Amino acid sequence: MARGDGRLTHDLMPGEKGPQDACGVFGVWAPGEDVAKLTYYGLYALQHRGQESAGIAASDGRRLLVYKDMGLVSQVFDERSLGSLKGHLAIGHCRYSTTGASTWENAQPTLGGHDGGTVALAHNGNLINSGELRDLVDERSGSGPHPGELGRGNTTDTALVTALLTADPDRTLEDSALEVLPRLRGAFCFVFMNEQTLYAARDPQGIRPLVLGRLERGWVVASETAALDIVGASFIREVEPGELIAIDEDGLRSQRFAETDRKGCVFEYVYLARPDTTINGKVVHEARVEMGRALAREHPVEADLVMPTPESGTPAAIGYAQESGIPYGQGLVKNAYVGRTFIAPSQTIRQLGIRLKLNPLKDVIKGKRLIVVDDSIVRGNTQRALVRMLREAGAAEVHVRISSPPVRWPCFYGIDFATRAELIATGIGVEEVCRSLGADSLGYISEAGMIAATDQEPEKLCTACFTGNYPIELPSADRLGKGLLELEFPVDAGLSDVTETGTLDVDRVSVTAAGGAAEAVRRP
Repeated sequence: MARGDGRLTHDLMPGEKGPQDACGVFGVWAPGEDVAKLTYYGLYALQHRGQESAGIAASDGRRLLVYKDMGLVSQVFDERSLGSLKGHLAIGHCRYSTTGASTWENAQPTLGGHDGGTVALAHNGNLINSGELRDLVDERSGSGPHPGELGRGNTTDTALVTALLTADPDRTLEDSALEVLPRLRGAFCFVFMNEQTLYAARDPQGIRPLVLGRLERGWVVASETAALDIVGASFIREVEPGELIAIDEDGLRSQRFAETDRKGCVFEYVYLARPDTTINGKVVHEARVEMGRALAREHPVEADLVMPTPESGTPAAIGYAQESGIPYGQGLVKNAYVGRTFIAPSQTIRQLGIRLKLNPLKDVIKGKRLIVVDDSIVRGNTQRALVRMLREAGAAEVHVRISSPPVRWPCFYGIDFATRAELIATGIGVEEVCRSLGADSLGYISEAGMIAATDQEPEKLCTACFTGNYPIELPSADRLGKGLLELEFPVDAGLSDVTETGTLDVDRVSVTAAGGAAEAVRRP
C-alpha cells in the first residue's frame, strides 16, 4: 500500500484506490524563525495525509503571500518559492480531496478578504452541511458575484467557510470565527490567519487530530505530533474539541465555541496516522502492535511465518508474532521508489499488477504456511493478487489476518473510501470474503479488540466505517457527496485574472502567488 512519501497506502496495484486521508494542516507563529521552511518540513511530515496539492501562506504583519500548486510537497516548493514567503507567521496544507475535485482552483490555503485585510485558511476534515452553508453564502452575498475563490471556480467546503469568515467587514476575524464555527457540522481542523494572527480550531467531536506545540520563539499547530517533532517543537497539548486558539504578539489565548463531545476517528489508530504520532495520549505504533496481539488471540492458526503487507501491516504483524510465538519475517520486498505513479503502466506491466511495487522472497516463502497481516480490506483486489502471488512463489498455505473489522460503510468525516457497493465486505460474510481472496483462512479483529488496543473509551470513538453508526447525524443523500458544490458556484471571473507576475485579486485584496505557482494558475 504505497504512499507518495514512502509510507504505504492500498495503492499496491495500478488504479486500486484505498482509503485516503482528507488533508494535513500546519501553522506556525514564530518571529525570527524561517516560518516558510518550518511549514515546508511540517507538511513533509504530514505528506501521508494528502498528496494531490500543497500550499503555504505567510505574512510579515503587513502583507500576506500564498504559494500553492498541484503535486507533492517536495514537487511544489523549492528554495526560490520558500524564499519568497517572508514573515513571522505561516500556515500550510497538503490535500486529498473529499469535497470538490482535485484541481488547482481547489488547492489550499483558500483565500478571502476585504478592505480590512486578507484571510488564508487550511482545512483537514469534511463538513456534512455544505449545502446549508452554500445557502448561507448565497443569502449573505445577495445577487452579487460569489465572494473570493467561490467566484473563481473553487468548489470546496473550505472556500465556503473562508467566504463566511470574511463576509462582514465590520467584524474582526476572531468575532466572525466565533459566529461561523458553531454553524459547522462534520469534521474540521482549521488553521487560518490574517496578516497579524494565527488561529486554530477543531470540531466539537475532535474527529481528526490537531495538536499544539511550543518553539523557543513561538508556537506551532499541526495535524499530528510527528510534525512537531520534525521542526523541533515540544508537544504541549491537543487543541481541544470545540476550541478556538489565537496566537499573536500578545501571546496565546483560547476560547470555547462549543462543548466537547469527543468522537475521535478509530481509523486514525488503525491506518491513517503515522505510527510515530500520539493521539489522545496513545502512541499509534503501540496501538497497532496491540491490535496484532489481539488478532493472534482471537484468530490463532498453526503456521511457520508471520509476515506483513509492507508497510502498513508491519506493527500488527509484529504484535501477532509476539503473541503467537510464530517467527516474524519479511516475505515481500517493496520497491521504495514507487509512490504515486504519474506514468501510466503499459498493458503488459498492468497485467503484472502488484509486482510493480512488491516482489516475493521465494526462498523465504517456499513451502511455508504463511500468516499475512494487513490493516484493512477495502475492495479486496490487492489482497486477492497478493495471495495469488504468494502461492505462485511456493507458499504451502496463506492465512490472511486483518487488524480492523470489515469496512462496510463510507466515511463522511474526512476519509475517502470506496463507495459502499465497492466495499468487498458489504452484504457478505467472512467465509465468502475468504473464498473471494483465495486464502486458506481469514480473520478480522473484533471491534472490541480494536478499541481496547487504542486505550480510548468506546463511547468517545467514531467507528462509523465499521458499524454504520454515525455520531453526527447526516443530511439527506442529495446534500452529501464529493461533487455537491461542483455545479453550484459558476465561475464569475476566470483564472485569466492572474497577471504575468502571478497576482490574483481576491475581494479587492491583492494576493501574490510567486514563481511557479503563477504557472500553476495558468495550467490548472
